Order: sequence, then structure tokens, then C-alpha cells
Amino acid sequence: MLRSQITFDSFIRGVIALAIAFGIGLLINRLSGVLLPFFIAWLLAYLMFPLVLFLQVKCRLRSRTLSILAAAVVVLGALTGLTLLVVPPMVSEFSKLGGLLHQITDRYLGDTDLGPHILGIIEQYTAEYQSQLLQLIQEQSFMDAAQGLLGYLWTAVSQTVNFAIGMVGSLIVLLYMFFILQDYEVISEGWVEFIPQGSRQFVQQLVDDVESGMNAYFRGQGLVAFCVGVLFSIGFLIVGMPMAIGLGMFMGFLNLVPYLQTLGFVPMVFLSLMKAADTGQSFWLIFGLGALVVGVVQVLQDTVLVPKIMGSAMGLNPAVILLSLSVWGSLLGFIGLIIALPLTTLLISYYRRFVLESHDAPGDEA
Repeated sequence: MLRSQITFDSFIRGVIALAIAFGIGLLINRLSGVLLPFFIAWLLAYLMFPLVLFLQVKCRLRSRTLSILAAAVVVLGALTGLTLLVVPPMVSEFSKLGGLLHQITDRYLGDTDLGPHILGIIEQYTAEYQSQLLQLIQEQSFMDAAQGLLGYLWTAVSQTVNFAIGMVGSLIVLLYMFFILQDYEVISEGWVEFIPQGSRQFVQQLVDDVESGMNAYFRGQGLVAFCVGVLFSIGFLIVGMPMAIGLGMFMGFLNLVPYLQTLGFVPMVFLSLMKAADTGQSFWLIFGLGALVVGVVQVLQDTVLVPKIMGSAMGLNPAVILLSLSVWGSLLGFIGLIIALPLTTLLISYYRRFVLESHDAPGDEA
């Protein structure tokens, strides 16, 4: 049995490789503030490239620059339309809540002795310490007042500078995104040239598999979240929950991370209390109807949406999907819920490729 020996040359190469890796890590950490806009721009370009390619190929916009501008207009228009669809109902509901809070304040503070009692305590406390307050004010020097004014001015200037830096950073991200989209194919396919020839095919296949799995997962999960948000909104409208559309879409957005929509119970409790105080209905009845909507939508999600959408997108059996979410969620928490399906798909794919296929392949006879 041959045993590889560690030579001085291999030891030096290993030390040099570790030093290079450590230096690259330090360099990335040092340049993190500069690299962050680039990575954000790359993520935005990655999300927008399918639309840009569709406009350029299917809509016959020959110029890549024109396709990028058209895609930006489409995305901006979609966001504007979504804002106009969601924000006005939410503003209306918030105004109703403001009026309701005012009524509750008048009911519990104005119609009882509690409000005047609180005001009497404040007046008594002020009268007792009025002389001390006047003495303290008189002892304040001009320099103290000047320092306070300078602090206020410095805060205003720093906030203005931070806002300007944020605007410049956003402009840099947009410029990065534009230039990345201009040569997206070259950039996304040219990195493999930096991989050694012997490992190039394996690394390329691994990256392609990861990208394919993540694409399928995020597209499917986004569709599931949108459908769940619509179902929540419809259900809350039926039972008369305040801010039905906003609450439903918020819980749908939380559903991008599986089972995170349970955090939506917090605003639902608050809204149920507000409606109960406004209408005189039972809080438990209002909250129970909202919880019933959540339960019905959750059942539809687990039995229909996830198996149909995610099963077809990831190529997994519904039982495997639920088992994968449970196992990875237990191991890694919320991060495990996010990466559960693409990681399970990748593991199954590589198990079939490197274990089953190599086992089924005829071996060389000794």
C-alpha cells in the first residue's frame, strides 16, 4: 500500500496556499464597503436579466441598452401599480384606526376621572418643583446652550451628508447594474476561465446545478407567497378584518420564508382589539375568524400550493418536501427553511449521479 509522503515542497505550497486564502479573506473584509454595491448590483442584474433578454429577443429590441431601459420602465411601472393598489387601502385603514384610537382615548380618559386626575398630578408636581426648575434654568450658561445648538446643527449636517452618500451609493449600484447587464453573458460565463483546467468541468457543473436549483426554488416560492397573500387578503375581506389587503399581503410576503407568516398574528391581534373596541363585537370572535382564515389558507398551502408548485418546480414528492422542510428547519432554523428544497434537490441529484450511476456502471475486472 502506497502512502503519500509530505515533502518540503508540498509543505511550502500548502503554507503559501493558506497564506493566499487568508490574504484574500482580509482583502475582501477590507473592501467589503466597496464590494457591497457591486454584489447588490449583480443580484439586481441577475433578477432583471430574464426580462431584458425577453425584451431583446421576443420583442425584437435589437439594442441591449434599449432593452435595459425598457426593462427598468416595466419594473418601475409594476412597482408603481402595486403601490397604488396596496397603499391607498392601507392609508384609509390607518386613518380609520387613528379615529378609532381617538374615540378610545375619549371614552376611557375623557368620560372618566382618570384624565383630570392625571392632569392634576402633573400640575401638582410642577408646582412643587417650579422653584428648582427655575433655578436650574438660570444656572445654564450660554456655552451650554451653544453646545446644544452646535450638536443640533451637527446632527442636521450629518443626516444631510448621509442622505447624499446614500443617493450616490444608489446611483453607483444602478451604474454597476447597467454595465453588468450590458455584458451579462460574458461576465457570467467568463469566470470559469480562472478555474484550473482539471477542476473546471466539475466546478462548472456544480455551479450550474446550484443555480438551477435556486432559480427553481425562488420562482416557485415567490409564486406560492403571492398566491398565499391573495388568499389571505380575500379571506380577511370576507370576515371583515381591518386592513385586510395590507395584512394579507404582509403575511404573504412573510411566507417567502416557509411558516414565517405566523408572525402575522401580532398585527392581527392588534387589529382585532381595535375592531372590537370600535364595533363592540367580541374580540375572540373577530380574532377567531382571522385565525380560521389563517388555518384554511395554511391547509390549502400545504395540500395544494406547495405540492403542485414547488413539487413541479423542484421535482420532489410532496412528502419529501415536507420532510425536507422539517429536517433542515430543525438543523439550521430559518436559514434551513430557506435552503431546504434547493439543497435537498442538489443532494439527490448528486447522489444519483455519483453513487447510483457509478455503482450501476460495470467495473473493471481485476
